[in-house]
Amino acid sequence: MISQFFILSQRGDNIVFRDYRGEVQKGSTEIFFRKVKFWKEEEQEEAQAPPVFHVDGVNYFHVKIAGLLFVATTRVNVSPSLVLELLQRIARVIKDYLGVLSEDSLRKNFVLVYELLDEVVDFGYVQTTSTEVLKSYIFNEPITVDAARIPPLGPASIFMQGSQRMPGTAVTKSVIANEPGGKKREEIFVDIIEKISVTFSSSGYILTSEIDGTIQMKSYLTGNPEIRVALNDELNIGRGGQSIYDYRSSTGSSAVILDDCNFHESVRLDSFDVDRTLSLVPPDGEFPVMNYRMTQEFKPPFRVNALIEEARNLKAEVTIKIRAEFPSNITANSIVVQMPLPKYTSRATFEIEPGAAGQMADFKEANKKIEWNLKKIVGGSEHTLRAKLTFSQESHGNIMKESGPVNMTFIIPMYNASGLQVKYLQIAKKSSTYNPYRWVRYVTQANSYVARL
Repeated sequence: MISQFFILSQRGDNIVFRDYRGEVQKGSTEIFFRKVKFWKEEEQEEAQAPPVFHVDGVNYFHVKIAGLLFVATTRVNVSPSLVLELLQRIARVIKDYLGVLSEDSLRKNFVLVYELLDEVVDFGYVQTTSTEVLKSYIFNEPITVDAARIPPLGPASIFMQGSQRMPGTAVTKSVIANEPGGKKREEIFVDIIEKISVTFSSSGYILTSEIDGTIQMKSYLTGNPEIRVALNDELNIGRGGQSIYDYRSSTGSSAVILDDCNFHESVRLDSFDVDRTLSLVPPDGEFPVMNYRMTQEFKPPFRVNALIEEARNLKAEVTIKIRAEFPSNITANSIVVQMPLPKYTSRATFEIEPGAAGQMADFKEANKKIEWNLKKIVGGSEHTLRAKLTFSQESHGNIMKESGPVNMTFIIPMYNASGLQVKYLQIAKKSSTYNPYRWVRYVTQANSYVARL
């Protein structure tokens, strides 16, 4: 049970607000935003507010999606995971109906958004978060927003930027809006999204590695025909003790071993054990067909090495080297490398390799960090950053222990580290001329990519 629901921009502007029960004071939006913006904990200069916290008898739950803060409040003791999942589902439902989740689209479609919120939650109690069920109760048409003006906010946005693999408006269509001319384009999207966590030792060995993956589906097929999704033949569920550290590429045919997985309620697993195919009648909107996890060894997309050496006269030198371990026909985007420095670092100068386009290095003096931004990295390439540090005082300890670790974030379209593949996407034919568009896309993101010094 929730008392209030509201959506705030990153500036703290209140975009959407609904008070379901009148139990929480009206200034809760300002109290929440001040608490989140100025959240500090002891010995943590830039600590972020946790997703759940308590202020003056009110429980605040929030998630950040597409640059927006989705918040729920309540005075009663409810399951945090339940409320956080509800916020994620509300965001997904709104995106399904608006096509685009942004501050501009919310303001232009506020009548439709409030109509959705009143159907999803009634007097604080959840009724339904199914996009398909809600279609019977929603009567407002969405006002379309130009997707070209939306900043890239996630994996889906990669496929909106001039890619030849799919039309630019496909990801931003509403489930209820009609195409120009009244015709509906028959198409279906399957996204294999993987978030990888890797920790490297100071000598470059892999200490921990994990993949959290999901197969997302979004259907624009009329009549909801049955769909069959075929995965790798050599797909094994459960740890068998064998290593798959064979440096295969994302198109390799080696066995894929998942620790565990779960499926959407609409998925039928009649033949999954036999031929690894999933049968389902997809509901409207975006939904996860399958979630999976892999903790066995896999080839990391990047190798990261970092070194800091102390020189004389309050000086030190830092060298960060990253090498792309994926094929040369694949390009990683939006790479950011950060390395914390000793607190007494006063200045840093950088040497970026000659002819390096799209690279920028900066010393963040407020939190004593090096930040190295690379617009893109082509597979098989290697990049090095050198920095000369100046200290305000002598180091009385081990400079290696006062620095690092190196943290890296990136997005790699059309690549997946686990090797999980969609072999084919079969749609039940209504007629001999029925041939909808099928889009299968892969993307790998960094969840926690860390190299120790």
